[in-house]
Amino acid sequence: MENLEHILAEQSFFKGMDQRYLELLTGCASNVRFEAGEYIFRAEEEANQFYLIRQGKVALEAFAPERGPIVILTLEQGEVLGWSWLFPPYRWRFDAQAVEFTRAIALDGACLRKKTEENHDMGYEFMKRFSQLMARALLATRLQLLNVYELNP
Repeated sequence: MENLEHILAEQSFFKGMDQRYLELLTGCASNVRFEAGEYIFRAEEEANQFYLIRQGKVALEAFAPERGPIVILTLEQGEVLGWSWLFPPYRWRFDAQAVEFTRAIALDGACLRKKTEENHDMGYEFMKRFSQLMARALLATRLQLLNVYELNP
């Protein structure tokens, strides 16, 4: 069985992260799996973790009353899902559904918030990495909205 610390160190999201931080992260990590069609989380539910996708695909969706779910972003192996654990009120803003069988590492948000509060350098490192994810998601959302309005003027 592979060591979670080794698995985390190999992921692009954590590349170059100080070994001390990886050791702290490992204490907050666990392996999870989701069947195709299973919701990983739903908008407005409590957000207490984020996921590093090891295998599979996950659709990040927004619900539009007249259109139903709209896929904002599809995430695959090596990508990170979820940042709502970082910001009060710690609620998911979107739905996330496994498109196919998905294996991931779940990192406990409450555990990480505590560790980053105790170690501000680690917290800064996380914020730099997550801000890049947020910028990507905002761009994808913008492009999806342009597409929606183009189809429905």
